[in-house]
Amino acid sequence: MANEFDPDLPSNRLIFDIRRDNDVWPHFKERLEELMEAYGLSPAEREAFRAVDVRRLGELGVHPYFLPQVTRLFHGAAGNTTKSAAAEAYRRSFGDQIVEHRDISSEEKPHG
Repeated sequence: MANEFDPDLPSNRLIFDIRRDNDVWPHFKERLEELMEAYGLSPAEREAFRAVDVRRLGELGVHPYFLPQVTRLFHGAAGNTTKSAAAEAYRRSFGDQIVEHRDISSEEKPHG
């Protein structure tokens, strides 16, 4: 994924503001269309939000820090584990780029 953050991208302003406004974020999903219109998102941004396609949002210029937060806006942050709905949505978008956790506690350590 290209990591070319676009600070002027309307999606970045939308995510930034929603994270700070406790009156909006719990109602984000219900207000998605209204908010995308109010912030002037492009058709490509709107399509990516509707599909919860964070990979595409990253390609469009959404700040990498915001990408996992997008899945939390749609799926909630409760039970924030690798098996949460938000984490699974993130994995669906970046599946081929996710490095799975590897338990190294039982691996043989080099002698030195």
